[in-house]
Amino acid sequence: MLYPHDMEFLAQHLPFLARLSENDRRLIAAAGLKSSFEKGETILSREKECNGLIVVESGQLRAFFELEDGKELTLYRLLAGDICILSASCVLKNITFEVTLEVEKAGSVYFIPAALLGSLSERESAVKQFTMELVSERFSEVMWVMEQMVTKNMGQRVAAFLLEQTNLEGSQILTITHDTIAKNLGTAREVVSRVLKYMENDGVIELSRGKITITQAKKLQEISH
Repeated sequence: MLYPHDMEFLAQHLPFLARLSENDRRLIAAAGLKSSFEKGETILSREKECNGLIVVESGQLRAFFELEDGKELTLYRLLAGDICILSASCVLKNITFEVTLEVEKAGSVYFIPAALLGSLSERESAVKQFTMELVSERFSEVMWVMEQMVTKNMGQRVAAFLLEQTNLEGSQILTITHDTIAKNLGTAREVVSRVLKYMENDGVIELSRGKITITQAKKLQEISH
């Protein structure tokens, strides 16, 4: 069950709520759920059944593909206020899209059950339009990731990943392992370690145990392009 302050938060990020009847908003409040998660927990995977629309209140989530060789490929991240529609793919006809959603930073999320979302989408055009626009946005992000894999070499991809992390963390010093970078990019740790060593030799970064310090952000930006 969701409380008035929960519904106020959702209204800021789900514009269709303002166009629903009072009865429908009561249904969402009654069926909705707010849960807290710790770092490392899995919210969504192919083994878990469809759990509906997810709205992030706080923390950070990572959506990724599990590749056949056991590697992972990060598709996008969700921060406070972001929405995961692919977790409700069971109510989106003709769309099969299996992703894993894990918690990178502890926080809390809201769930709107898939059955309720599907019912609202069928009879409320505002809900249907919102969900389809969100699906389009997420697939654009996925296609961008695929494009990077095809058109960029590993040096460019590692540089772009490091820049993304500095923006997320707000720091030039990243507490991250080579293995974590490899998991995000869907490659081998040895490949990442080799690329990072080249960057260190060029004076772009400094490597230490479990940490990477960006020393020349401008040059890293140039490498990413």
